[in-house]
Amino acid sequence: MGLGRALRHLFADHHDVRRVLDDAAMARLAERVRASEARHSGEIRLCVEAGLPWGWLQRPVRERALEVFAELGVWDTEANNGVLIYLLLADHAIELVADRGVMRHAPAGHWDGVVATMREAFRAGRFEDGLAQAVDAVDALLVRHYPLAEGEANPNELPDAPHVR
Repeated sequence: MGLGRALRHLFADHHDVRRVLDDAAMARLAERVRASEARHSGEIRLCVEAGLPWGWLQRPVRERALEVFAELGVWDTEANNGVLIYLLLADHAIELVADRGVMRHAPAGHWDGVVATMREAFRAGRFEDGLAQAVDAVDALLVRHYPLAEGEANPNELPDAPHVR
């Protein structure tokens, strides 16, 4: 771990998240998740973390995303069809973590394409767009494999608003 990375994480806080995603952007993303979940029985959770806690700096970001996946209960949906879209701002790291039900339907390399699209948007400073595109990509997979029957409603097992850490 380099000194620069350690300092980025040490000084990162929720203000960094708010600089790239203001309240209006957060509300639009929550609405996008809500609208998506009206079309399928899956659950989508967005998490934006400014920086890692000190004890996590030596561990892979993927492990942190798996920890957040568990902490936020994304793994605990009735049909095992939850997906976490995780963004770590200090490292510009992106992870998508899907529960086992969804993973059965995701072709190899599927998430790599979603992450590449997000990364391109983030490089251009379009954080809301990148997250919205990821929600849309997850939505397409969930609609295809977990559609709601006519008149059926998603029980909305998880909050729709992005989680900020």
